[in-house]
Amino acid sequence: MKNIVCFGEVLWDVFPTHKKIGGAPLNVAVRLKSLDNNVSMISCIGEDSIGSEIVTFLKEKGVNTENIQVDKELRTGEVKVTLDAQGSASYEIEFPRAWDNMQLTEDAKKTAKWADAFIFGSLIARDCTSRNTLYELLKLAKFKIFDVNLRAPHYTTEVLVHLMKSADFIKFNDDEIFEIAKKLGFESQFLEQNILFIAKETNAKNICVTKGAHGAILYFNETMFYNSGYKVKVVDTVGAGDSFLASLIDKLLKGTAPQDAINFACAVGAIVASSEGPNPKIEDEVIQKMINSKD
Repeated sequence: MKNIVCFGEVLWDVFPTHKKIGGAPLNVAVRLKSLDNNVSMISCIGEDSIGSEIVTFLKEKGVNTENIQVDKELRTGEVKVTLDAQGSASYEIEFPRAWDNMQLTEDAKKTAKWADAFIFGSLIARDCTSRNTLYELLKLAKFKIFDVNLRAPHYTTEVLVHLMKSADFIKFNDDEIFEIAKKLGFESQFLEQNILFIAKETNAKNICVTKGAHGAILYFNETMFYNSGYKVKVVDTVGAGDSFLASLIDKLLKGTAPQDAINFACAVGAIVASSEGPNPKIEDEVIQKMINSKD
């Protein structure tokens, strides 16, 4: 069991017919807790009923909520989610919301120092208050994991470079790493070359790139590990990458061999994509059956 902190947005994903509690850091936290870790969430909600519902949800999932602040002025976050015919999601993200105004507290500092891993994304850095809080906590954290989530127009190259250089582990999807590498003056159609470029530019020792239905590549200890994905009928992709990351980090932190870790993570991500919503319950035997289906 590892001690892990997830820093960032908590919100409601609002679909055309329903809504679900989400936010990438929250989804990662919930999945990590389900994999038998001590998980703490650092975030901010509004002084409203939908914010209270998020805290109740996290408590029910066993995630520590002591560092979820309450903003008396800004509302709890909501995101309009649109799914295309293939189940891929696009997002309309309200601004500003409570999670844009996260304050640097002594308790947050202690929590960041305590953790075996500190996981954060790029969306939380869209506004200066939460961004500056993140920058300070990154100075205290032992092992920093950057989950890149490019949501236009909520990022700048300058901030992305700072976050990448602060991280020990970076997770992209394939579109994201191509876009960022190009912004930094590098163009190649080969993912491996883009990974090596980012590793050199940022000094990140570990990089993972997801490829949607086609699996993922993990660069770990100067070696590339591959999984070509698992075939499923996609319902929606919301949260699939978050569960992938949580599963991968869980296995790597606990000493699992990198190839087994990426196989496990790809299986979990595929199962989430074949389910409705970002946080479906997944039994161990279902994951193993998915992994064994390629043998």
